[in-house]
Amino acid sequence: MRIRQRNLAWLSVLAALIGLVFLSGAASVQVMAVLLAVWIGALVASVLEVKPTAMLQNVRSSPLKRMRMSTEAREATERAQRRSGGPIYKDTSLIDIGLISSHSSPEGMVMRKSRTISGDDDGVRPFITLLVEPSAAERHATLRFEIIDHRGQQQYVHEMKTYLRDGEMNILADHHLPLVTNEMIGQGGEWDLRVTIDGGLAGLLSFNVTPSLYQRENSMARARLEDRIEEEDEVPLSLEDLMRSQRRDSRGGNR
Repeated sequence: MRIRQRNLAWLSVLAALIGLVFLSGAASVQVMAVLLAVWIGALVASVLEVKPTAMLQNVRSSPLKRMRMSTEAREATERAQRRSGGPIYKDTSLIDIGLISSHSSPEGMVMRKSRTISGDDDGVRPFITLLVEPSAAERHATLRFEIIDHRGQQQYVHEMKTYLRDGEMNILADHHLPLVTNEMIGQGGEWDLRVTIDGGLAGLLSFNVTPSLYQRENSMARARLEDRIEEEDEVPLSLEDLMRSQRRDSRGGNR
């Protein structure tokens, strides 16, 4: 809706005529009520211009956007809205979010979208897919990706400038989080991916982290070594201690 300034003049004249009728006292209460209703109707019809097509498009666009959103995007958007108190952007919608992990193999580099990352992977990059309306396009936006571990500590922070275009945009972070050499991966747990656009929280997605096969085997070997040390601590450390223990047992048996 927008104000139609060209109709204000004749509406003012109409209001003046109705005011004269009211002041004259010649009209009944019913007639004055009808005149007032007519003037209010003319005001609504003439001053405010309603665009049915635009209203219908807005009504239809919301369900269609939600149908295009992935499960991860819906979850991330709802968590972000609960955290921030409401939607961040009306004309920019998050329709997908996640992680792209990479792994070297004899066939070459293998990349996959996953909600579980492992220390066996070489690295991981966050990504988002945006649906940008024409009203929000043709501008630069600052995207910030953060990966938070199970202790609440930042393991990855990356900011990048992106030029928003009208329509659907797939945006992959420029840098990756190394996994093979990352000791924190060995602890595993549930981590969070946090995405902000121009300082506003757009998505918050949880994902699982598992140790590499080497880290799991190393952890099991360390546990076995600790158990062996505990068992050795219970055995006498010298022959003298062993003989003394046997003599005590023998005297106890003769009594």
